[in-house]
Amino acid sequence: MKKILFFAFGLLMSMMSFGQDQLTKDSVQTVLEGDSIGIGSQQFSKLEDATKAEGDSAYMKNDYASAIQIYEALLGKGEAAELYYNLGNSYYKADDIAKAILNYERALLLQPGNGDIRANLEIARSKTIDKVEPVPEIFFVSWTKSLINSMSVDSWAICGVVCFILLIVSLFFFIFSKQIVLKKTGFICGIIFLVVTVLANVFANQQKSELMNRNSAIVMNPSVTVRSTPSESGTSLFILHEGHKVDVKDSSMKDWKEIRLEDGKVGWVPASAIEII
Repeated sequence: MKKILFFAFGLLMSMMSFGQDQLTKDSVQTVLEGDSIGIGSQQFSKLEDATKAEGDSAYMKNDYASAIQIYEALLGKGEAAELYYNLGNSYYKADDIAKAILNYERALLLQPGNGDIRANLEIARSKTIDKVEPVPEIFFVSWTKSLINSMSVDSWAICGVVCFILLIVSLFFFIFSKQIVLKKTGFICGIIFLVVTVLANVFANQQKSELMNRNSAIVMNPSVTVRSTPSESGTSLFILHEGHKVDVKDSSMKDWKEIRLEDGKVGWVPASAIEII
């Protein structure tokens, strides 16, 4: 029984490690001091390595304009967290903070548990003008969000599948074993794996929902006046500057979007002033 449990635990850990998409440690390391930001060099099987290598080479030669063009061309073929990350680094080096933040945020959607992306995003955010204090959350809500964002949708899905298999194994021991110890062990493990399976599927669904329904945006204009109504004649409420992240509350209109800030303030801005993450 111990060997079976050890094997099951090892299978769970290996599958979770396989599913957790991380930028490799072979990349040039992110430097958190000053304005130095590293660039990932993980190979992407779905992309032409030679083309991506050209982008990496251009970045290392400080030819950020060329690197941006190459990474954006590659992203036209399909989304990839590493490319968004490298594109964000290129924009940061080119002093385009708004687009750097936009691409870091997109990378983080695909790899919410990646520490390098989150660290570089915080560096870029420190360069923005607006400092808004978010509405305090209950510790349980913050803890739950952190747990959900610790892995990607694929990782949670894999975790759910593995735990479901282990649940079946536990039920087998509980039903068919003649030894009391094995029955108790199978029952307890079955309860644990059932809970983890349910939570993993709920978390995977939450991650998928965030990927499919992108309701957050980044202010792209140097500054934009937030108004009380979707019109230039509306009352001016406050001003936001480039790089600030907002939630899109109402996107039903073509030319105007209603936004909400972290502190709960709401207002309308021109659709051209923001870009959806």
